[in-house]
Amino acid sequence: MSIQITVTEFLLLGFSDIRELQILHFMVFLGIYPIALTGNLLIKAIALDHHLHTPMYFFLMNLSILDLGCISIVDPKSMANSLMSTKVISYYGCIIQVFSFRFFVTDEPPLLIIMAYDWYIAICQPLHYKSMMNRKACVQMATSIWISCVLNSALHTGNTFAIIFCGDDEMEQFFCETLQLLKLASYDSHLREIGAIAFSVYFALNCYF
Repeated sequence: MSIQITVTEFLLLGFSDIRELQILHFMVFLGIYPIALTGNLLIKAIALDHHLHTPMYFFLMNLSILDLGCISIVDPKSMANSLMSTKVISYYGCIIQVFSFRFFVTDEPPLLIIMAYDWYIAICQPLHYKSMMNRKACVQMATSIWISCVLNSALHTGNTFAIIFCGDDEMEQFFCETLQLLKLASYDSHLREIGAIAFSVYFALNCYF
């Protein structure tokens, strides 16, 4: 009879226990994170200019939001852990990180496809560009991407945390990652993830057709 152990936190072992290396990691990310943050905020500020209310800048602004989300969901927690010499992340903090990271990462490919489609229409069908890529169409495409990726991320996150963990709470990563979490399962949970991945592939292929 298996014993179910309630996991309340996880240990992120992606970086060294040596204090000097932890400080180095903090300093490196402290230099990279503000630069990435400033660059994406500048893109958003430029795109808000009323002279630049074109589909290209609209989708570029959406892309900058995704980049902001990707770096902001991982870097601050990693930097805080390195600075305070701890490796702990709470169970619910891990859920939020898994959902948010998957959401922002899976949002990017379909958005890039739409940006490529925008360029295609502008070059190959310039006379129909304004009618095909009007503001309403752009908002609808962006909204459909965001909603689809929320559902996709919710599916993966719910599927991942529906498993029973065997009590081991150590992950060889500096943030919560689905594959690392599956290694902590008390039974073979790969069939669950294969089903979720199959759905994601189907979702991704729909972006091309």
